[in-house]
Amino acid sequence: MIRTFLAAIFVIVAGLGAANAQQTGDARNLVWVQIEAQPNLAAINEALRRRAASLQDVNGFDLDGSGWFVVALGPYDPVTAENVLRTLRANGRIPADSYIAESADYARQIWPVGANLLGAGSPAASGGAQQTDPEPQGTTTLADALNEALTTQRDPAPEPEPEPQIMDETPREARASEAQLTRDERADLQIALEWAGHYQGRIDAQFGAGTRRSMASWQGANGYESTGILTTMQRAALLKQYNAVLEGLGLERVADPKAGIAMQIPLGVVKFAKYEPPFVHFDATGDIPARVLMISQEGTQDTLFGLYDIMQTLEIVPQDGPRERGSNSFTLTGANARIVSHTQARLENGQIKGFTLIWPAGDEERRTRLLALMEGSFTRTEGVLDPGAGYNDAQSIDLISGLEIRKPKYTRSGFYIDGRGTVVTTSQIADGCGHITIEDGHEADIAATDADLGVAILRPRDTLAPISVAALRRSPPRIQSEVTLAGYSYGGVLGAPSLTFGTLSDVRGLNGEDGINRLEMSALEGDVGGPVMDPAGAVLGMLLPREDGARNLPDDVAFVAGAGALGRVLAQAGMNVATASGTGGALAPAQMADRASGMTVLVSCWE
Repeated sequence: MIRTFLAAIFVIVAGLGAANAQQTGDARNLVWVQIEAQPNLAAINEALRRRAASLQDVNGFDLDGSGWFVVALGPYDPVTAENVLRTLRANGRIPADSYIAESADYARQIWPVGANLLGAGSPAASGGAQQTDPEPQGTTTLADALNEALTTQRDPAPEPEPEPQIMDETPREARASEAQLTRDERADLQIALEWAGHYQGRIDAQFGAGTRRSMASWQGANGYESTGILTTMQRAALLKQYNAVLEGLGLERVADPKAGIAMQIPLGVVKFAKYEPPFVHFDATGDIPARVLMISQEGTQDTLFGLYDIMQTLEIVPQDGPRERGSNSFTLTGANARIVSHTQARLENGQIKGFTLIWPAGDEERRTRLLALMEGSFTRTEGVLDPGAGYNDAQSIDLISGLEIRKPKYTRSGFYIDGRGTVVTTSQIADGCGHITIEDGHEADIAATDADLGVAILRPRDTLAPISVAALRRSPPRIQSEVTLAGYSYGGVLGAPSLTFGTLSDVRGLNGEDGINRLEMSALEGDVGGPVMDPAGAVLGMLLPREDGARNLPDDVAFVAGAGALGRVLAQAGMNVATASGTGGALAPAQMADRASGMTVLVSCWE
């Protein structure tokens, strides 16, 4: 009687449980092959349709409620999942960074519509609270069937059978499966062990004593028996740890026939934006301020060297970082507080091809992993970007091929005072500058300052040969005489100093200060630090910045640090300066322009 009753119970359980096996306790033993992640519903819907057209068992899941979604194949038992992963990856049908995932990794199923293969009672994304789908109206649950049967019989229900345990491979079986690994797969395991901090040897794809010790060390650290032989499941767990940093990047191989380049690109964070020869732009799509550029152009070694120089003027290539130029290739790495930029390009058969990766600073592990994958996947194909492809909608002299030129925080003017290229300028340049350049990017250091007078002396790191140097006027200038200011009024946009004309109003400041001259002249901020000359071209002073006080002065009032005061500051710094009597004849306009151009320099303050 009891046996008949138990048989009836199991018939009921089996009949009702067949349709729900993957929604109850059995789901805990099932896993998935995750192949793609996308940052929004539109992108995941397109990915699901594309994957379902070529693969079986395609499902879509909400990853964690943060807006990211994934494509996963399954569900499978772990052994089947490993076979599916290995076969599809070997055939190139899924990305190389696909991996085994568990149901607990996902919050809810979104595709196919109405499906729920994660199992009732799986943890929700928020707070770990469990949620259970309500039973549909008019259906009989396993619990209902059991309760109904038990009410008609007094015999006790049987003890539930223990859940089947997934058996991992024995060491002998693990060695057998290990023998099927390719050389690249063996090297990948060494790389993953190195990343995990357990391997320090050479990446040679050989499982020698050192690699075995590292495997045993990793096993012990992760709760496995330290056999020194990784089973199929353990290898999957190790690679899952290693690849977790790349989750959500959406790495896909992109082939651009116009550029003649194929490579892995993180389409989860960037997307194609435009062609601006010699670049193909991929701009950020979300919160990660990443960018990718493909580089493609015809050219010679001169073209390559020119590209190398131009890249270093761009905002996307910070000045700090290693860079190397060879006869047919170059690499550029630049870093600042915001970004890390890596560019590489090579000249082959009259074509220059390469790429740039711009990644946010402070995410170095993910950046280096991504960069290695991009470098390893980079392939040159037929074709090169047409120089006429695309155009710059926002035309600007501050843009090169759609990329912003690096600009200083601010610029001022200065002038040479000796044949070695020493420059006098405003002491403003000593405030908040990471580094200072003069002329066409020559680095300079502050040799001396006089904060009271508002003067700084710059010494270039390279030896320069100025066309002309300033000669300070020895005698006091005559009030109401004409004066000429030379300065980079517009921050170097014009490429040469501008001349501004005015009148010497007084040889003292408004409060009678010695060493300060007052001018009647309308000067701009970029002119500050520039030389003020008398009609004979002798320098009677340096233009000072306007004071920002409670009293607003007329626009045509300017002040100059006089030649006598400048001479004293220079003498204290141990410098010999040329002087002029100031009694010579007036220079013609062209001569004055030549004198000003030869001695006046652009001074730039950089971050």
